[in-house]
Amino acid sequence: MEIAIIILGILFIIIGFAGSILPALPGPPLAYASLLLLLINESSHAVLESNNYIWLIVLGIVTLFITVIDYYMPILGTKKFGGTKAGSRGSTIGLIVAVILTFFTSGLAVILIIVGPFAGAYIGEKRAGQTPQVALQSAKGSFLGFIAGTFMKVVTVIVIGIYFAAVLV
Repeated sequence: MEIAIIILGILFIIIGFAGSILPALPGPPLAYASLLLLLINESSHAVLESNNYIWLIVLGIVTLFITVIDYYMPILGTKKFGGTKAGSRGSTIGLIVAVILTFFTSGLAVILIIVGPFAGAYIGEKRAGQTPQVALQSAKGSFLGFIAGTFMKVVTVIVIGIYFAAVLV
């Protein structure tokens, strides 16, 4: 049972890492679930008790914060670069369309996920009557917000993975 829990925890971290890049999966929460599995594992339970669960709680709060803020990063980026609500909505729609298209075009998945929010923000701003320069700035902000959110998720999953490995060693 102990080995199965460890393998499942490692799988959660791997899937969590993939989910940090692909917006269809909740990356950090899946990786955090690997830490919760350690509570079931009796040999790591003693290590967790000696740390008074502080890291487990801190990582849980960070995971929750990153998961919530990640949804707002493209919107904040769009607004920071002068975009309107139309650009924010377009960015969100572009991301959703990109995620749906990744299921049909496996080789283009990463490219679609990067281009989707950018194109969506640009199209949203143009449909709202903005100039090409404003639309491009809005799209740039959406893209940078998406990249910032992805970076935060990847770092969170790496930290969770390191903690998981430290508890097992």
